[in-house]
Amino acid sequence: MMKKTGLTLGKYAPFHKGHQFVFDTALSEVDELVVLIYETDVTEIPLHIRANWIRNLYPQVEVIECWDGPDGYSSERWFEIIQEEYILKMLDGKKITHFYSSEFYGDHVSKALNAVDRRIDEARNTVPVSATKIRGNSFANKEYISDTVYRDLITKSVFLGAMSSGKSTLVEALAKKFNTTFAPEYGREYWTQHQVDRRIGFEAFDEIAKGHIEIEDREIVNADKYFFVDTNAITTYMFALDYHGKAPDFLTKTANLNYKRYDLFFLCDIDIPYDDTWDRSGNQKREIFQKQIIADLKERNIPYILLSGNLEERIKKVESVLSEFKKYSNYFGSKI
Repeated sequence: MMKKTGLTLGKYAPFHKGHQFVFDTALSEVDELVVLIYETDVTEIPLHIRANWIRNLYPQVEVIECWDGPDGYSSERWFEIIQEEYILKMLDGKKITHFYSSEFYGDHVSKALNAVDRRIDEARNTVPVSATKIRGNSFANKEYISDTVYRDLITKSVFLGAMSSGKSTLVEALAKKFNTTFAPEYGREYWTQHQVDRRIGFEAFDEIAKGHIEIEDREIVNADKYFFVDTNAITTYMFALDYHGKAPDFLTKTANLNYKRYDLFFLCDIDIPYDDTWDRSGNQKREIFQKQIIADLKERNIPYILLSGNLEERIKKVESVLSEFKKYSNYFGSKI
């Protein structure tokens, strides 16, 4: 029996459950599935990130990144020929038996491939959504997006600073203002529950790092456009150094990758009164720790935005930054 090989293609900007319906149908009918994913200017999300969504959700699928493919669609025959020739070039001789799509171009592409034309949910009755609709409002259409994809659509800001620098208050206030979710500082909760004579063990710092990531991953899928995080693994790493002179492996690796995990780093200034609670080590320690945080950010080459003044002034600064920030554009705006 001849091997059945399916092909589908698109921009997947973003990849949604309508696309997944096509994939699931194809995988139930063929022995292997190939997908061509195209570079496009309809989204700022880089091609390799969109491709990795598919690789993560469908590891059995062969993903081919098309960086120089024809952009857009047209029923003009000259464009169809360009598209067909490009697809054949990218397949490099691989025989396709079934072409899967939800679009009009399924007709001419399947003929060019001498493959079965499998048009799936072309009327969008089964999964009533489109990538254009999602780009317009991802939160309103989040039921049609997997968590793997949705996390990458949210602008993620982390707030750093020494103890008693206003991080927790600010993060909660921002989440309320933007009607979204936030991740509280897990380390402080863990320390309160597990400390003995105001100390915790070496391996506990790995547990804090893992627990904090779990909270972030759980809360961000309910975020609307923005997500705010109180403290991160870099701060936990520095506390580990302060306690033990070294940090455990998982925490160290997580801290080293934090530059990838967040879009914006905000540093809360220590220009507010010190709140001398039982679980803190004094204002002098706050000043030293703040200097160490700044030095660590510089060492890691992580750009940060300083937030000074009272709560309202800090909120206003964050709001100004977010109004100009474009995720994946490497542009911070003129108001920083």
